[in-house]
Amino acid sequence: MFKVLQRIASLKVTLTGMVLLGIGAGLSYDNPMNTPVWVLVLPLAWLAINLVCAIITNTRINQQPGLLLFHVCLLMIVLLAGIGRLTHLDSHIELPLGEAFRPDRLMDVQAGPLHHGDVEGVHFIQGPYTVQYDANLKRGLTHSQVKVQEINGQWQDKVVGDDRPLVINGYRFYTTHNKGFTCIVTWLPDPSASESVAPQTGTINMPSYPLYEYKQDNEWTTPAGQTVKFWLQLNTGMTLEKPWVLDGRTATGVLVVTDKEQRRELKPGEAVQLEGGRLRFDALSTWMGYRVFYDPTLHWLFVVAIMGVLGLAHYFWRKMNLQPWESPIEQRPQATGGGDSRAPDASNQLPEGQRTAFDNIMGNGAQPVAEAQTMNNTTDTASKTTTSITNKEASIRRQA
Repeated sequence: MFKVLQRIASLKVTLTGMVLLGIGAGLSYDNPMNTPVWVLVLPLAWLAINLVCAIITNTRINQQPGLLLFHVCLLMIVLLAGIGRLTHLDSHIELPLGEAFRPDRLMDVQAGPLHHGDVEGVHFIQGPYTVQYDANLKRGLTHSQVKVQEINGQWQDKVVGDDRPLVINGYRFYTTHNKGFTCIVTWLPDPSASESVAPQTGTINMPSYPLYEYKQDNEWTTPAGQTVKFWLQLNTGMTLEKPWVLDGRTATGVLVVTDKEQRRELKPGEAVQLEGGRLRFDALSTWMGYRVFYDPTLHWLFVVAIMGVLGLAHYFWRKMNLQPWESPIEQRPQATGGGDSRAPDASNQLPEGQRTAFDNIMGNGAQPVAEAQTMNNTTDTASKTTTSITNKEASIRRQA
Protein backbone atom coordinates (compact mmCIF):
# COMPACT_ATOMS: atom_id res chain seq x y z
CA MET A 1 0.00 0.00 0.00
CA PHE A 2 2.83 2.39 0.87
CA LYS A 3 4.51 1.79 -2.49
CA VAL A 4 1.25 2.59 -4.27
CA LEU A 5 1.04 5.91 -2.41
CA GLN A 6 4.66 6.67 -3.34
CA ARG A 7 3.90 6.11 -7.01
CA ILE A 8 0.87 8.41 -6.83
CA ALA A 9 3.04 11.03 -5.07
CA SER A 10 5.68 10.99 -7.82
CA LEU A 11 6.64 14.13 -9.71
CA LYS A 12 5.49 12.53 -12.96
CA VAL A 13 1.94 12.46 -11.64
CA THR A 14 2.33 16.07 -10.51
CA LEU A 15 3.57 17.12 -13.95
CA THR A 16 0.65 15.34 -15.63
CA GLY A 17 -1.83 17.14 -13.38
CA MET A 18 -0.21 20.51 -14.09
CA VAL A 19 -0.42 19.89 -17.85
CA LEU A 20 -4.12 18.96 -17.58
CA LEU A 21 -4.77 22.03 -15.44
CA GLY A 22 -3.04 24.25 -18.01
CA ILE A 23 -5.21 22.78 -20.77
CA GLY A 24 -8.34 23.35 -18.69
CA ALA A 25 -7.32 26.95 -17.96
CA GLY A 26 -6.82 27.56 -21.68
CA LEU A 27 -10.24 26.14 -22.50
CA SER A 28 -11.84 28.25 -19.75
CA TYR A 29 -10.17 31.50 -20.76
CA ASP A 30 -12.65 34.39 -21.00
CA ASN A 31 -15.45 32.15 -19.60
CA PRO A 32 -16.87 30.62 -22.79
CA MET A 33 -20.45 29.44 -22.43
CA ASN A 34 -19.86 25.98 -23.95
CA THR A 35 -16.94 24.96 -21.68
CA PRO A 36 -17.95 22.81 -18.67
CA VAL A 37 -16.54 23.48 -15.24
CA TRP A 38 -15.09 19.96 -15.05
CA VAL A 39 -12.12 20.87 -17.26
CA LEU A 40 -10.74 22.63 -14.17
CA VAL A 41 -12.26 20.59 -11.34
CA LEU A 42 -10.90 17.20 -12.45
CA PRO A 43 -7.24 18.34 -12.78
CA LEU A 44 -7.52 20.05 -9.39
CA ALA A 45 -8.81 16.82 -7.85
CA TRP A 46 -5.90 14.95 -9.51
CA LEU A 47 -3.38 17.36 -7.98
CA ALA A 48 -5.07 17.17 -4.56
CA ILE A 49 -4.71 13.37 -4.46
CA ASN A 50 -1.10 13.64 -5.57
CA LEU A 51 -0.36 16.19 -2.83
CA VAL A 52 -2.03 14.11 -0.10
CA CYS A 53 0.11 11.09 -1.02
CA ALA A 54 3.24 13.26 -1.03
CA ILE A 55 2.49 14.57 2.46
CA ILE A 56 1.99 11.02 3.78
CA THR A 57 5.02 9.35 2.17
CA ASN A 58 7.68 12.07 2.02
CA THR A 59 9.55 12.30 5.34
CA ARG A 60 11.21 15.54 4.29
CA ILE A 61 7.72 17.09 4.35
CA ASN A 62 5.92 15.44 7.25
CA GLN A 63 8.83 15.65 9.71
CA GLN A 64 9.40 19.41 9.39
CA PRO A 65 6.57 21.51 10.90
CA GLY A 66 7.00 24.57 8.68
CA LEU A 67 7.21 22.58 5.45
CA LEU A 68 4.30 20.41 6.54
CA LEU A 69 2.12 23.46 7.22
CA PHE A 70 3.01 24.91 3.81
CA HIS A 71 2.01 21.72 1.95
CA VAL A 72 -1.21 21.33 3.95
CA CYS A 73 -2.14 24.91 3.07
CA LEU A 74 -1.26 24.24 -0.57
CA LEU A 75 -3.61 21.25 -0.46
CA MET A 76 -6.38 23.42 1.02
CA ILE A 77 -5.90 26.01 -1.74
CA VAL A 78 -6.30 23.32 -4.42
CA LEU A 79 -9.45 21.97 -2.74
CA LEU A 80 -10.94 25.43 -2.22
CA ALA A 81 -10.26 26.34 -5.86
CA GLY A 82 -12.19 23.25 -6.97
CA ILE A 83 -15.07 23.99 -4.59
CA GLY A 84 -15.14 27.58 -5.82
CA ARG A 85 -15.60 26.47 -9.42
CA LEU A 86 -18.44 24.15 -8.43
CA THR A 87 -20.32 26.84 -6.49
CA HIS A 88 -19.46 30.01 -8.44
CA LEU A 89 -21.68 32.33 -10.48
CA ASP A 90 -20.54 34.76 -13.17
CA SER A 91 -22.97 37.01 -14.99
CA HIS A 92 -23.75 40.54 -16.26
CA ILE A 93 -26.63 42.93 -15.86
CA GLU A 94 -27.62 46.36 -17.23
CA LEU A 95 -29.54 48.59 -14.82
CA PRO A 96 -31.17 51.88 -15.89
CA LEU A 97 -31.26 54.83 -13.53
CA GLY A 98 -33.91 54.37 -10.82
CA GLU A 99 -34.53 50.69 -11.52
CA ALA A 100 -34.23 47.99 -8.86
CA PHE A 101 -32.16 44.85 -9.28
CA ARG A 102 -34.09 41.81 -10.48
CA PRO A 103 -32.51 38.34 -10.79
CA ASP A 104 -34.48 37.60 -13.97
CA ARG A 105 -32.55 40.37 -15.77
CA LEU A 106 -29.16 38.64 -15.37
CA MET A 107 -27.49 37.96 -18.72
CA ASP A 108 -24.90 35.35 -19.79
CA VAL A 109 -25.31 33.41 -16.54
CA GLN A 110 -22.58 30.85 -15.82
CA ALA A 111 -23.12 28.95 -12.59
CA GLY A 112 -21.49 25.87 -11.10
CA PRO A 113 -23.57 22.72 -10.57
CA LEU A 114 -23.51 23.25 -6.78
CA HIS A 115 -24.41 26.94 -6.78
CA HIS A 116 -27.13 27.68 -4.21
CA GLY A 117 -26.71 31.39 -3.42
CA ASP A 118 -29.49 33.67 -2.19
CA VAL A 119 -29.66 35.97 -5.19
CA GLU A 120 -33.34 36.59 -4.46
CA GLY A 121 -32.29 38.39 -1.29
CA VAL A 122 -30.29 41.05 -3.17
CA HIS A 123 -32.07 44.43 -3.12
CA PHE A 124 -30.66 47.71 -4.39
CA ILE A 125 -31.67 50.56 -6.73
CA GLN A 126 -29.44 52.09 -9.36
CA GLY A 127 -28.63 55.78 -8.99
CA PRO A 128 -26.64 58.26 -11.09
CA TYR A 129 -22.99 57.69 -11.93
CA THR A 130 -19.95 59.59 -13.18
CA VAL A 131 -16.94 58.32 -15.15
CA GLN A 132 -13.69 60.26 -15.35
CA TYR A 133 -11.82 60.29 -18.66
CA ASP A 134 -8.34 61.55 -19.44
CA ALA A 135 -7.29 62.79 -22.87
CA ASN A 136 -7.78 60.32 -25.76
CA LEU A 137 -10.70 58.70 -23.91
CA LYS A 138 -8.58 56.92 -21.31
CA ARG A 139 -11.09 55.76 -18.72
CA GLY A 140 -10.40 56.57 -15.09
CA LEU A 141 -12.43 56.13 -11.90
CA THR A 142 -16.11 55.20 -11.97
CA HIS A 143 -18.45 56.34 -9.19
CA SER A 144 -21.82 54.59 -9.38
CA GLN A 145 -24.31 55.53 -6.67
CA VAL A 146 -26.79 52.91 -5.47
CA LYS A 147 -29.32 52.60 -2.66
CA VAL A 148 -29.07 49.34 -0.70
CA GLN A 149 -31.84 48.02 1.50
CA GLU A 150 -30.55 47.03 4.93
CA ILE A 151 -31.90 44.27 7.19
CA ASN A 152 -33.97 46.81 9.15
CA GLY A 153 -35.68 47.91 5.92
CA GLN A 154 -33.92 51.27 5.61
CA TRP A 155 -32.08 52.36 2.48
CA GLN A 156 -28.41 53.31 2.60
CA ASP A 157 -26.38 55.14 -0.07
CA LYS A 158 -23.23 53.41 -1.34
CA VAL A 159 -20.71 54.04 -4.11
CA VAL A 160 -19.57 51.22 -6.41
CA GLY A 161 -16.55 51.19 -8.73
CA ASP A 162 -14.33 48.91 -10.76
CA ASP A 163 -12.28 48.13 -7.64
CA ARG A 164 -14.98 48.83 -5.01
CA PRO A 165 -17.59 46.09 -5.36
CA LEU A 166 -21.04 46.10 -3.87
CA VAL A 167 -21.24 42.91 -1.78
CA ILE A 168 -24.68 41.56 -0.82
CA ASN A 169 -25.25 37.96 0.33
CA GLY A 170 -21.85 37.00 -1.08
CA TYR A 171 -22.63 38.42 -4.56
CA ARG A 172 -20.11 41.00 -5.75
CA PHE A 173 -21.21 43.71 -8.21
CA TYR A 174 -18.40 45.47 -10.14
CA THR A 175 -18.88 48.38 -12.53
CA THR A 176 -17.56 47.82 -16.06
CA HIS A 177 -16.77 49.84 -19.18
CA ASN A 178 -20.20 48.81 -20.48
CA LYS A 179 -22.51 51.74 -19.77
CA GLY A 180 -24.49 54.25 -21.78
CA PHE A 181 -27.71 56.15 -22.29
CA THR A 182 -31.30 55.00 -22.31
CA CYS A 183 -34.51 56.57 -23.57
CA ILE A 184 -37.61 56.52 -21.38
CA VAL A 185 -40.62 56.23 -23.70
CA THR A 186 -44.37 55.76 -23.19
CA TRP A 187 -46.77 54.04 -25.57
CA LEU A 188 -50.21 55.72 -25.68
CA PRO A 189 -52.77 53.56 -27.54
CA ASP A 190 -55.47 55.18 -29.68
CA PRO A 191 -58.84 55.49 -27.91
CA SER A 192 -60.54 54.16 -31.07
CA ALA A 193 -58.66 50.86 -30.91
CA SER A 194 -60.85 47.78 -30.64
CA GLU A 195 -58.87 46.49 -27.66
CA SER A 196 -58.35 48.92 -24.82
CA VAL A 197 -54.68 48.84 -23.77
CA ALA A 198 -53.33 50.88 -20.86
CA PRO A 199 -50.35 53.21 -21.47
CA GLN A 200 -47.02 51.41 -21.16
CA THR A 201 -43.75 53.02 -20.07
CA GLY A 202 -40.34 51.46 -20.55
CA THR A 203 -36.70 52.08 -21.42
CA ILE A 204 -34.74 51.51 -24.62
CA ASN A 205 -31.02 51.07 -23.95
CA MET A 206 -28.60 52.42 -26.51
CA PRO A 207 -25.16 50.84 -27.15
CA SER A 208 -22.26 51.49 -24.80
CA TYR A 209 -21.01 55.08 -24.68
CA PRO A 210 -18.48 56.44 -25.63
CA LEU A 211 -17.28 53.14 -27.08
CA TYR A 212 -20.04 53.28 -29.73
CA GLU A 213 -20.50 57.03 -29.77
CA TYR A 214 -21.08 56.92 -33.53
CA LYS A 215 -23.69 54.16 -33.34
CA GLN A 216 -26.35 55.13 -30.81
CA ASP A 217 -29.24 53.27 -32.41
CA ASN A 218 -31.76 50.57 -31.57
CA GLU A 219 -35.19 49.33 -32.64
CA TRP A 220 -38.45 48.39 -30.93
CA THR A 221 -41.73 46.71 -31.88
CA THR A 222 -44.86 48.52 -30.73
CA PRO A 223 -47.83 46.67 -29.16
CA ALA A 224 -49.56 47.16 -32.54
CA GLY A 225 -46.82 45.09 -34.22
CA GLN A 226 -45.01 47.94 -35.96
CA THR A 227 -41.17 47.98 -35.94
CA VAL A 228 -39.68 51.37 -35.16
CA LYS A 229 -36.02 52.37 -35.44
CA PHE A 230 -34.36 54.82 -33.05
CA TRP A 231 -31.26 56.96 -33.29
CA LEU A 232 -30.06 59.13 -30.42
CA GLN A 233 -28.20 62.41 -31.03
CA LEU A 234 -26.20 63.22 -27.89
CA ASN A 235 -24.48 66.28 -26.49
CA THR A 236 -22.24 65.18 -23.58
CA GLY A 237 -19.33 67.61 -23.89
CA MET A 238 -16.97 64.78 -24.89
CA THR A 239 -13.54 65.91 -26.13
CA LEU A 240 -10.54 63.88 -27.23
CA GLU A 241 -7.92 66.51 -26.42
CA LYS A 242 -8.86 67.29 -22.81
CA PRO A 243 -10.04 65.33 -19.77
CA TRP A 244 -13.79 65.26 -19.22
CA VAL A 245 -16.40 63.61 -17.01
CA LEU A 246 -19.28 61.51 -18.31
CA ASP A 247 -22.37 62.51 -16.33
CA GLY A 248 -25.86 61.71 -17.59
CA ARG A 249 -27.36 64.50 -15.49
CA THR A 250 -25.66 67.15 -17.63
CA ALA A 251 -26.13 65.44 -21.01
CA THR A 252 -28.85 66.30 -23.51
CA GLY A 253 -30.15 64.45 -26.53
CA VAL A 254 -32.66 64.27 -29.38
CA LEU A 255 -34.39 60.98 -30.23
CA VAL A 256 -34.83 60.34 -33.96
CA VAL A 257 -37.75 57.97 -34.70
CA THR A 258 -37.94 56.34 -38.13
CA ASP A 259 -41.05 54.49 -39.31
CA LYS A 260 -41.02 53.40 -42.95
CA GLU A 261 -40.65 56.74 -44.77
CA GLN A 262 -41.46 58.91 -41.76
CA ARG A 263 -38.62 60.48 -39.78
CA ARG A 264 -39.28 62.59 -36.70
CA GLU A 265 -36.92 64.22 -34.18
CA LEU A 266 -38.26 64.20 -30.62
CA LYS A 267 -37.14 66.25 -27.66
CA PRO A 268 -38.11 65.17 -24.13
CA GLY A 269 -41.90 65.51 -23.76
CA GLU A 270 -42.70 65.31 -27.49
CA ALA A 271 -44.61 62.44 -29.20
CA VAL A 272 -45.06 60.97 -32.67
CA GLN A 273 -48.16 59.30 -34.14
CA LEU A 274 -47.68 55.68 -35.19
CA GLU A 275 -49.97 52.85 -36.19
CA GLY A 276 -52.31 52.06 -33.30
CA GLY A 277 -51.11 54.82 -30.99
CA ARG A 278 -48.59 57.50 -30.13
CA LEU A 279 -45.01 57.15 -28.87
CA ARG A 280 -43.85 59.79 -26.39
CA PHE A 281 -40.20 60.50 -25.53
CA ASP A 282 -40.34 61.19 -21.80
CA ALA A 283 -36.71 61.70 -20.78
CA LEU A 284 -33.07 60.88 -21.42
CA SER A 285 -31.46 58.71 -18.77
CA THR A 286 -28.49 56.37 -18.29
CA TRP A 287 -27.79 52.69 -17.62
CA MET A 288 -24.85 50.98 -15.94
CA GLY A 289 -23.48 47.54 -16.72
CA TYR A 290 -22.32 45.39 -13.79
CA ARG A 291 -20.36 42.19 -13.60
CA VAL A 292 -21.94 39.88 -11.02
CA PHE A 293 -19.57 37.40 -9.34
CA TYR A 294 -20.15 34.87 -6.57
CA ASP A 295 -17.52 32.61 -4.96
CA PRO A 296 -17.90 31.63 -1.27
CA THR A 297 -14.26 30.48 -1.01
CA LEU A 298 -12.54 33.85 -1.56
CA HIS A 299 -12.02 34.74 2.10
CA TRP A 300 -10.89 31.22 3.00
CA LEU A 301 -8.38 31.26 0.14
CA PHE A 302 -6.86 34.45 1.55
CA VAL A 303 -6.55 33.05 5.10
CA VAL A 304 -5.05 29.74 3.95
CA ALA A 305 -2.58 31.52 1.65
CA ILE A 306 -1.32 33.67 4.55
CA MET A 307 -0.88 30.57 6.72
CA GLY A 308 1.07 28.84 3.94
CA VAL A 309 3.43 31.80 3.62
CA LEU A 310 4.01 31.78 7.39
CA GLY A 311 4.76 28.04 7.32
CA LEU A 312 7.29 28.47 4.52
CA ALA A 313 8.90 31.41 6.33
CA HIS A 314 9.23 29.29 9.49
CA TYR A 315 10.92 26.52 7.51
CA PHE A 316 13.53 28.82 5.96
CA TRP A 317 14.10 30.64 9.25
CA ARG A 318 15.01 27.42 11.02
CA LYS A 319 17.13 26.27 8.10
CA MET A 320 19.18 29.48 8.06
CA ASN A 321 19.65 29.50 11.87
CA LEU A 322 20.92 25.96 12.50
CA GLN A 323 24.42 27.37 13.36
CA PRO A 324 25.37 30.72 14.92
CA TRP A 325 26.75 33.34 12.58
CA GLU A 326 29.98 33.72 14.72
CA SER A 327 31.42 31.43 17.40
CA PRO A 328 32.36 32.94 20.81
CA ILE A 329 36.12 32.48 20.14
CA GLU A 330 35.91 34.52 16.93
CA GLN A 331 34.22 37.48 18.61
CA ARG A 332 36.27 40.70 18.66
CA PRO A 333 36.51 43.03 21.65
CA GLN A 334 34.73 46.34 21.57
CA ALA A 335 36.73 49.36 22.72
CA THR A 336 35.27 51.31 25.64
CA GLY A 337 36.30 54.81 26.50
CA GLY A 338 38.28 55.46 29.69
CA GLY A 339 38.75 51.83 30.74
CA ASP A 340 40.81 48.75 30.07
CA SER A 341 40.71 48.14 26.31
CA ARG A 342 42.14 44.65 26.53
CA ALA A 343 39.98 41.84 25.20
CA PRO A 344 38.23 39.60 27.74
CA ASP A 345 39.73 36.18 28.24
CA ALA A 346 38.09 33.90 25.66
CA SER A 347 38.61 30.89 27.91
CA ASN A 348 36.09 32.26 30.42
CA GLN A 349 33.33 31.87 27.80
CA LEU A 350 33.96 28.13 27.35
CA PRO A 351 32.68 25.17 29.38
CA GLU A 352 34.89 23.87 32.20
CA GLY A 353 36.36 20.94 30.27
CA GLN A 354 37.20 23.01 27.20
CA ARG A 355 38.54 25.87 29.35
CA THR A 356 41.34 23.66 30.79
CA ALA A 357 42.46 22.56 27.34
CA PHE A 358 42.33 26.15 26.11
CA ASP A 359 44.49 27.29 29.08
CA ASN A 360 47.05 24.57 28.40
CA ILE A 361 47.41 25.71 24.81
CA MET A 362 47.14 29.46 25.10
CA GLY A 363 48.22 30.16 28.70
CA ASN A 364 46.74 32.82 30.97
CA GLY A 365 47.58 36.43 31.84
CA ALA A 366 51.03 37.77 30.93
CA GLN A 367 52.77 34.33 30.90
CA PRO A 368 52.44 33.80 27.10
CA VAL A 369 53.91 37.26 26.49
CA ALA A 370 56.92 36.62 28.75
CA GLU A 371 57.62 33.26 27.15
CA ALA A 372 57.45 34.86 23.70
CA GLN A 373 59.99 37.54 24.73
CA THR A 374 62.38 34.88 26.11
CA MET A 375 62.22 32.91 22.87
CA ASN A 376 62.99 36.08 20.88
CA ASN A 377 66.05 36.86 23.07
CA THR A 378 67.40 33.30 22.67
CA THR A 379 67.01 33.51 18.92
CA ASP A 380 68.90 36.81 18.77
CA THR A 381 71.81 35.39 20.90
CA ALA A 382 72.15 32.30 18.69
CA SER A 383 72.17 34.46 15.60
CA LYS A 384 74.99 36.65 17.00
CA THR A 385 77.07 33.60 17.98
CA THR A 386 76.75 32.11 14.49
CA THR A 387 77.85 35.40 12.93
CA SER A 388 80.94 35.58 15.23
CA ILE A 389 82.07 32.03 14.33
CA THR A 390 81.69 32.74 10.64
CA ASN A 391 83.88 35.86 10.90
CA LYS A 392 86.68 33.93 12.76
CA GLU A 393 86.77 31.19 10.09
CA ALA A 394 87.13 33.81 7.34
CA SER A 395 90.10 35.43 9.20
CA ILE A 396 92.00 32.08 9.60
CA ARG A 397 91.61 31.33 5.89
CA ARG A 398 93.15 34.70 4.94
CA GLN A 399 96.14 34.09 7.20
CA ALA A 400 96.73 30.68 5.69
